[in-house]
Amino acid sequence: MGLTHPQYLVMLALWEDSPLRVSDLAQRLSLEPATLSPLLKRLEVSGMVSRDRDPRDDRALAVSLTRKGAAARKRAERIPPAIIDRLGMSIGELEAMRDSLTRLIAAAAEPSEP
Repeated sequence: MGLTHPQYLVMLALWEDSPLRVSDLAQRLSLEPATLSPLLKRLEVSGMVSRDRDPRDDRALAVSLTRKGAAARKRAERIPPAIIDRLGMSIGELEAMRDSLTRLIAAAAEPSEP
């Protein structure tokens, strides 16, 4: 698709809900807004997204899909079945792994006690 993995994750979030504020997008992807900014710039240059001031809060930046970005979803829908086929794992196994990794990430993000 011509996207890096982090760019693909951004697109997945936007296909689910667009427009999104940069801060909301960063939170969904567990990234810092400063880390997300270069990804969004490259996606904008490629014509996949646009970045504009949020109409509800002109201090915030909102990211929206362009027509090209929305159209890319059709191609992206072929990716998950191809990955499942390549891995040779059942949906149940993959879901269990996802759930375990989600718990691991949440536990690692919790503040540690001294």
